[in-house]
Amino acid sequence: MANKKKILILGTAYPFRGGLAAYNERLAEELQQTDDVEIWTFTVQYPKLFFPGKSQFSTDPAPKHLRITRLINSVNPLNWLMVGRRIRKMNPDIIITKYWLPIMGPALGSLLRLGKRKHTKVIAVLDNVVPHEKRPGDVAFTKYFLKPVDAFVAMSQSVLNDLRVFEPVKKASLIPHPIYDNYGPLISKEEARTQLKLQPGKRYILFFGFIRQYKGLDLLLQAMADERMKELDVHAIVAGEYYEDATPYLELLNKLQLGDRVLMHTDFIPNEAVKNYFCAADLVVQPYKSATQSGISQIAYHFEKPMVVTNVGGLVEMVPDGVVGFQAEPDPAAIAAAIEKYFVDNREADMVAALRKEKLQYSWSRLAKEIHILAAEGGNLKKKINLRV
Repeated sequence: MANKKKILILGTAYPFRGGLAAYNERLAEELQQTDDVEIWTFTVQYPKLFFPGKSQFSTDPAPKHLRITRLINSVNPLNWLMVGRRIRKMNPDIIITKYWLPIMGPALGSLLRLGKRKHTKVIAVLDNVVPHEKRPGDVAFTKYFLKPVDAFVAMSQSVLNDLRVFEPVKKASLIPHPIYDNYGPLISKEEARTQLKLQPGKRYILFFGFIRQYKGLDLLLQAMADERMKELDVHAIVAGEYYEDATPYLELLNKLQLGDRVLMHTDFIPNEAVKNYFCAADLVVQPYKSATQSGISQIAYHFEKPMVVTNVGGLVEMVPDGVVGFQAEPDPAAIAAAIEKYFVDNREADMVAALRKEKLQYSWSRLAKEIHILAAEGGNLKKKINLRV
């Protein structure tokens, strides 16, 4: 192909696990349909001292047909010099990197400065600009990362707004998070519940993902103690690993006497098991206290599961109220009311139909096309593309 581009993705990928790796790998699959694509990932992503989970590494097999090389040590400046020179020698046309935490700013910002040549275009995909949990150095590290970037993809309006505080004129497009379609096909609710050994005939809601304070699991547990949830016999499945002290949640479970109405599956959920949790649920609940966007919504879209989300950050952009789910205040009573409305009004059929229509706009091909457009334009340009119609 005459105009085939050499593209380097810098960031998380196999053998590391989680949504960042899944995103980069899926994007690479899409881009390599037309371009020459490599992923350079970490030898050290987070030092063990700073990693809150049990393991950073996947137990799944390596993704097929992707070129992934472990090179980057996120905390070693000598490594940045070495890898930066290798990037420069590689001479890529486009470098793509995700930005999600300011502590990654020094490493990624240095690699971009050292590695890019005059013709190289750097595109940053922004999960966050301002982090959920603030730490000293956030602003300085973020500014350092943003400076060598030529253009940005923001995955929610709130992230784009945050970006404009730091970078008012560089090109930036608003591209919603594409569908996570790499967790396998849909299976029936009955089959999924059999796999998880769930009781037949019950109403199940799902909280999925790493457990952190800003994600509001405590709000959901309090909502589960609401009399309306008891009367409807709603059961909750919590599927995800603790990324903080589990004690407050366990104490809350005991205090609220939720008993067997809340099932705690708090080990890391491997990729092949994700479909069981989503397909078994009637409703996915994201009770976040703060948010920019969430990959959980995009998994729910893939598995055609209606959602209840709190009306914070970019969640409201992804879940039109009353169409594919309900929005609620980040408050236990409001969350319980939204869950009650879904079940009492029998909204499953019409919301699933709406999900099938809505999810068509969240394609990886649109993201890949926009990356090429941003890389081709050059110069500063206030540009905002919203793909929602």
